[in-house]
Amino acid sequence: MIQTFATLLVFQTLGEAIAHALSLPIPGPVIGMVLLLCYLLLRKGAAQQLTPTANGLLRHMAILYVPAGVGVMVYANRIAAEWLPIAVALVVSTVAALVVTALVIQGLKRRRQA
Repeated sequence: MIQTFATLLVFQTLGEAIAHALSLPIPGPVIGMVLLLCYLLLRKGAAQQLTPTANGLLRHMAILYVPAGVGVMVYANRIAAEWLPIAVALVVSTVAALVVTALVIQGLKRRRQA
């Protein structure tokens, strides 16, 4: 368990280091996840090795929302003052995500049928 947890942390740290060193606009954890995906694709048995630890982390994922909830409470006055731009941004980004997802699925279906 410690070895697999260390593996996950190494990829996140690598992602952070790459993002910082190259001054990329992409968050380090995202780069780390892409690196982890490449690792899992290249090394066939790695996914089975990481599965128990990853499932354990996912089981307790709800605790990761506590800092976000605290942040909302700390900035409640600012959120109340700027609720309209926040609501518009949420609606527009949700619609954009749905449209892009639908287009990607549609494209993949066409590609699969061809």
